Amino acid sequence: FFRIELRPMGFVSFEIAGAGQMRRFARILAEELLKIRPKQSLLIALSGQLGGGKTTFVQGFAKGLGIRGKVQSPTFIIQKIYRLKTKNYKLFAHIDAYRFTKPNEILALGWQGLIQNPGNIVIVEWAENIKKFLTKNRIDIKIDFVSKNKRKITINGRKN
Repeated sequence: FFRIELRPMGFVSFEIAGAGQMRRFARILAEELLKIRPKQSLLIALSGQLGGGKTTFVQGFAKGLGIRGKVQSPTFIIQKIYRLKTKNYKLFAHIDAYRFTKPNEILALGWQGLIQNPGNIVIVEWAENIKKFLTKNRIDIKIDFVSKNKRKITINGRKN
């Protein structure tokens, strides 16, 4: 069981054992973030090694946002948009920047509109591939291998 206490901005880390716990952790985080009244879009920059659990994290996060059905990595379609039925947010964009060869490829997806709308939640897997286009106000989440079934999740909230 996780208790996630959100501070205005800061750094915190957790150790996760297994995919089920990763999904549960991300679901709880999403539920807590939904309580925050947005002044701007919510950008989450995910990073970590291949096979580290980024997509598993997004699956749990999407459940916490109330998205039903299977959420898969948009590796080949790059972006998947979901409509939300929440009080504070109306759209969830899941972007996989793994295949980008140049950071500015993100602009073709309507990036500026996505990150400027306070009713949007945007989560980017492989965010390091578009680093120069990430807003300063964001949540960085890094997933590191501890062992075969354990991961360390580091959350760093950034603010202008």
